[in-house]
Amino acid sequence: MNASTLRFQNIHRSFGYLKVLSGVSGEVGAGEALLVTGSNGSGKSTLLRCLAGLLAHQKGEIHYEEGGRQLDAAERRRTIGFLSPDLSFYEELTTLENLAFFARLRRVPQQRCSELLERVRLPENRPAGALSSGMRQRLRWAWALLHRPVLLLLDEPLQNLDPPSRQLARELLEEHLEHGLAVIANPASIDVGHVERHLDLDG
Repeated sequence: MNASTLRFQNIHRSFGYLKVLSGVSGEVGAGEALLVTGSNGSGKSTLLRCLAGLLAHQKGEIHYEEGGRQLDAAERRRTIGFLSPDLSFYEELTTLENLAFFARLRRVPQQRCSELLERVRLPENRPAGALSSGMRQRLRWAWALLHRPVLLLLDEPLQNLDPPSRQLARELLEEHLEHGLAVIANPASIDVGHVERHLDLDG
């Protein structure tokens, strides 16, 4: 297993006068998942974006080590896998064309796109604009796993999924945790394995 750890301490983030994160701390290691819960507006998505390096935190420290080397915010942006309800795709492109576009940017072999689409049970020739909400969520899973990231950040990963698709998502997470780690943001506890730590942003 690739040695990897994520630690964050005393993270603060405000938007104008609105304090969203005030002194949030946590950690997670290889083979583990950290579950972050809290009500709407408690800062779950903001925390994930800070951890991903997509949003600057205003106070505190984030330490992510992968393979014995600490990665800065720019490196985290390039290496993490990120799943968010806000992630949209090119509506006129097929599922395969969408993944292939991002695969070229990440220098991932095109074969990986077909493998993932088969894994998440999506047809390669379906335009993204013609996907149901559940199918779109499965495509987000494929996008997050495209480059085989070690750190996976999941914002409401089971949203819009029916029971068989929820089971598929659990299996994908289990497979990922064999060589990586994950932070999962969700309004309430969810039935996924390997949740070793729990952070409740409501206090």
